Amino acid sequence: KGDKYNHNQGFLCLKGFLLAQVPNHPDRLKKPLVRKNGKLVETSWDEALSLVAKRFKDSVKKHGPDSVAFYGSGQGYTEESYAGNKLFRAGFRTNNIEGNPRLCMASAVGGYVTSFGKDEPMGCYEDIDHADVFFLIGSNTAECHPIIFRRIAKRKETGGDVKVIVVDPRRTPTARIADLHLRFKPGTDLAILNAMAHVIVKEGMVDEKFIKESVGFGQGKAADKSWEDYKAFLETYTPEYAEKVSGCPKDDIIAAARIFGAKGKRTLSFWTMGLNQRTRGVWANNLCHNLHLITGKIGMPGSTPFSLTGQPNACGGVRDQGGLSHLLPYGRLSGKPEHRALMEKLWGLEPGTLPDRPGKHAIAMFQALESKDIKCIYIMCTNPGQSLPNVDRYRKAMQSKDTFVVVSDIFPTRTTELADVVLPAAAWGEKEGVYGCSERRYQLDSKVVEPVGEARPDFDILVDLAHRCGFGDLLPWKNPAEAWDEIRRIAKDTPYAFWGITRERLHKDHGVLWPCPTEGHPGTKRRYVRGEDPLVPADWPKRMMFYGKPDKKAVVWFRPQKDPQEVPDKEYPFYFTTGRVIEHWHTGTMTGRCKELAHARRDAEVEIHPDDAKKIGVRAGGMVKVTSRRGSVVFPANVTDTSPRGMVFVNMHDEKRMCNEITVDAYDPGSKQPEFKICAVKLEKA
Repeated sequence: KGDKYNHNQGFLCLKGFLLAQVPNHPDRLKKPLVRKNGKLVETSWDEALSLVAKRFKDSVKKHGPDSVAFYGSGQGYTEESYAGNKLFRAGFRTNNIEGNPRLCMASAVGGYVTSFGKDEPMGCYEDIDHADVFFLIGSNTAECHPIIFRRIAKRKETGGDVKVIVVDPRRTPTARIADLHLRFKPGTDLAILNAMAHVIVKEGMVDEKFIKESVGFGQGKAADKSWEDYKAFLETYTPEYAEKVSGCPKDDIIAAARIFGAKGKRTLSFWTMGLNQRTRGVWANNLCHNLHLITGKIGMPGSTPFSLTGQPNACGGVRDQGGLSHLLPYGRLSGKPEHRALMEKLWGLEPGTLPDRPGKHAIAMFQALESKDIKCIYIMCTNPGQSLPNVDRYRKAMQSKDTFVVVSDIFPTRTTELADVVLPAAAWGEKEGVYGCSERRYQLDSKVVEPVGEARPDFDILVDLAHRCGFGDLLPWKNPAEAWDEIRRIAKDTPYAFWGITRERLHKDHGVLWPCPTEGHPGTKRRYVRGEDPLVPADWPKRMMFYGKPDKKAVVWFRPQKDPQEVPDKEYPFYFTTGRVIEHWHTGTMTGRCKELAHARRDAEVEIHPDDAKKIGVRAGGMVKVTSRRGSVVFPANVTDTSPRGMVFVNMHDEKRMCNEITVDAYDPGSKQPEFKICAVKLEKA
């Protein structure tokens, strides 16, 4: 059962309830594998890691540091991701360090940083218990975050006049509890969000005092506009205009704005991939923040803009500790000389050790494999051979005889089948480590059993590899606890400070929320708030201080409606979108091996409206060929009006029918996050 403390409140979702089946499943990888004569064969750890060390060192010597790369995960522990980050930046001296959070959370990062100055949500899950209004946009919370959804539903049931607004083209299980469901043409919700702001301004639901004290305004890249400029920008975005663009009824847009902005009501927004996985995902995040900033519904119990994360450690393990190409640990940037110099001092490196060359973001990284600019890649705890958009293109790159691919995982996947070396990793419960979830809570997973076979924790593997490569002095730790103490020191005196979250405290408590600058500090429920956030001076004269911004003000950005990369046309007349279902998690590597979950939902299906099914002559269970400009996949039909006419949806877990053979690899120009959620397809009866 779930931890009765903190956010689980004694409950587990279906997946968590059945998780115990995973570690002892017969498919577990138990010995290292090396490709010989085209086949993966068992070998010793010494042979496998000696080969990896030789190939990576030889590549750096012959082709330079940027010929190697590390691709990590929001599923590894913080100490593991930190070890990979330090090994590749300080050891191999490359910024080619990425992780799958680039595919799911980079636009949320961009939204928080541009609006507030620093990454990560400012509220906490306890805000659910205080909210009067829930604004759920681009989030099928019921299936993708069921523990959170249960808490929302409980608040709606017991909290009095609690309202739920859902903004989603599909009528998902989340929408079943909605008081108002806004359905719209995919990719047009920027117009809806601006139209809501238009109504809020026109009807006087703004907080003038908060705006004057704590809000600036910006367009493009410069925060040099005014409140009057913003109101002028919104003039175009009438509800009538938004209806014309989006297909969402203007009366629904007006109603949503009035519920959201109602005086005296506390509004909590949640969103996930429906906003993030877009070519304008950062803009979509900014527009959600705008609604909270102009109404002043921010930094109070029950009022906050809250981006939900799709993996347990995307926040603590990748975003915060600097596991993306443009980052360094804890809010520092690889492109800033002063930040590199500081990290060199903290890591005890000679000046100039850390590279000033930009690293490659996820899509560019795998494109560099394709072009042979990257020769060797180490992939840890993730499955890009199934999860990348336009995946067939990048599978060919990984499979090339000119590239050397190392994969560390617990099961065979669509990525391990492409690898030159496969390293059997320890699973949850077989190792110890820290993870940090969406509400900035660090928690400790303890080791309870020994790893199966010869599997080893990723932390131990990376430390061993570092020693074999001659970088043992960079990763000198004997265990993850020693690495955690270094991580705490690296984060000390930053806006991400958690010096007070010691290993001993993690063993004793059920997690602590940062900032937590001292061992006696209880943790911080709400950031930027005077009297709650220890980084805001007690004598600060305003309610909130956005200390990541030079003028200590958040920014309302002017973000216009912008169409997605692909929209339907005569040849490809349907919208195509993807997502998760409650039975499975991401690429199904673990949940697909839980017999009850696999039985309940084994295959991916194409969800198609009855009218569209009739047009192509297919019935429920019949086979449909879905084709984009990149590829075709045949799925069984799920004929339902859950999806609107002109749009089809496919769940992403099925490794036999990979929906990412269809998706587009266009990405947000700022965050570099791909547009998984929208492309154009044609349908045929198969």
